[in-house]
Amino acid sequence: MRRTAAVWAGKATGALSRISRLGGGTTLPGDVARAIDPDVLRKLSRDLKHGAIVITGTNGKTTTSRLISWVLEGAGYSVVSNRAGANLIFGATAAALERAGANGKLKADWGVFEIDEASLGRAVDEIQPRATIVLNLFRDQLDRYGELEMIAKKIEAALKRMPDNSRAVLNADDPRVAEIGMNLEQPPLWFGLDDPSVAMSELPHAADARTCPRCGASLVFDAVYVGHDGVYRCPNGDFARPAPDLAATHIDLKGFESLAMGVSGVRIELPLGGLYNCYNALAAFAAADTLGLDPAFIADRFRTFRAAFGRQERLEAQGRVLNLVLSKNPAGFNETLRTAVDLAGGQNFLIGLNDKKADGTDVSWIWDVDFERLRGRAHVVVPAGTRAHDLAVRFKYAGVQAAPPEPDPARALDALIEATPEGETAHLLCTYTAMLDLRAELVRRGWAKPYWET
Repeated sequence: MRRTAAVWAGKATGALSRISRLGGGTTLPGDVARAIDPDVLRKLSRDLKHGAIVITGTNGKTTTSRLISWVLEGAGYSVVSNRAGANLIFGATAAALERAGANGKLKADWGVFEIDEASLGRAVDEIQPRATIVLNLFRDQLDRYGELEMIAKKIEAALKRMPDNSRAVLNADDPRVAEIGMNLEQPPLWFGLDDPSVAMSELPHAADARTCPRCGASLVFDAVYVGHDGVYRCPNGDFARPAPDLAATHIDLKGFESLAMGVSGVRIELPLGGLYNCYNALAAFAAADTLGLDPAFIADRFRTFRAAFGRQERLEAQGRVLNLVLSKNPAGFNETLRTAVDLAGGQNFLIGLNDKKADGTDVSWIWDVDFERLRGRAHVVVPAGTRAHDLAVRFKYAGVQAAPPEPDPARALDALIEATPEGETAHLLCTYTAMLDLRAELVRRGWAKPYWET
């Protein structure tokens, strides 16, 4: 009775939230239901016919979870997932509530939940996943998470509490993730990239994991792919990148348009760009492969995938194409800039920076972003968001000619469209709530659908 009451209260809260247009019902229903029955997610998770998959890490959770859901649905399974990216335990609970029936039971074959790194322990305890994916660990929201070592220890403790029949799926190319996996009793499934043609020869200055976790010596990187992810080894022989069980080879990148790579004898093609999405696709492939799905089927399903809102979401606006890309920390921003400028030849930009709780209130990290890539190559750069003036100062030091800072989303969007020639693409690279603010304005103008409808 208590679970049923919690489910009904949560579902009613979600319906009211959407009807009133005050939100998408992606988090608040979970708060309400858990207040009535704190074990409601644990109970609903037991109803899943085949179990659940949990995805965590700093960057790429939403895209990876959507890819896994897309593959499972294509195989005929019903999937419950927190698709809108509400990745705290309340968001996962709200997603489960939405699919629950009138009797309080969850009707789904699989659960696929992206989970905030700091919430992984509770998620593992309550959801009891069959597989947990750790994508990467980059510096992000230091005011909330602290340093990487702290969050790595929390993730390691969570993985050690997984059920005996579950499997950890880990990124071998990330030194901090590799350290976690090497401390687990059951060997994880390792994935990584193996194509020197798309690698950098040295670490970017903002790289976070530079030292051996065993002896403290500076790691030697033979290849660098994204941030500090690459092929590394300790000069004293104390630590090295684990050999990937699944490796991506022969990588072909075409800006934000698409990527292709070889994995397990099949050619994967995905209508998303950027080297960082190779990791997301490979992690999703690894999860599906672990569940026994045919590699050729997985690859075929990937070809028809659609991006989540704000993750390379392309919209038409007055004869221009707007490419909205979430960019929320130094590693992520450097990769989206690299893709936009070097691979896509982008010239028109809106850079959005907010300092709300969901973004992290300390914005000093923008000095570790390589905005110098825009110097002499960008036609227009509009600093936007609540900390637009901080961006303007950063652009000045980077030698980037930028438009006047514009904190108001509507006026920032107007400035971008006015300065972008008709027929061209503008890239909107934004932190999380800055992206939501701009999307809300795009929805108001009829250029986009509300995020909970995508």
